Amino acid sequence: MMDGKEQILYILSEGDFIGAFNLLKEDEFDFSAVALENTQISTLEKSSFDKVMISNPEITLKIFEKAYERIIKAESLVQRLSSSNPDAKVIGLLIDLAADFGKPDDEGGVMLELTINREEMGSYAGIARETMSRKLQLFDEMGLIKLLGVKKILIYDLDKLKAMI
Repeated sequence: MMDGKEQILYILSEGDFIGAFNLLKEDEFDFSAVALENTQISTLEKSSFDKVMISNPEITLKIFEKAYERIIKAESLVQRLSSSNPDAKVIGLLIDLAADFGKPDDEGGVMLELTINREEMGSYAGIARETMSRKLQLFDEMGLIKLLGVKKILIYDLDKLKAMI
């Protein structure tokens, strides 16, 4: 970014891909990625990609589905970043993380076991690490979430969070 701040666009997990959309038009991938854990990476040339797309319509459909999901995530990110309200930014982030990585809890909540730290969460939400930590602590004190260590968060009531933004 121009101001020197890192902006996280996506948090990917097993089976996700980056760069495939650039192969649709043989364009360069102008972004960087950082693996937060041991990762296996495969590459594919444009000519091989075209052959796969032509001979496997189910893969083509999956790529378009992923494109749609990424557009929705990008729109959500733009909405979150354009908000000047840090509460809304953190809540929007928690909602997005719950949709992507949340697992139902035994008591009706959503458990987040994250691979990112508070600083990375702040970069993803467009706020400073300190603000992220303060807001998460506030939401914990309000009984909306429970902080269970650095990378584990229990969301008690996702609908209540959604109603706050």
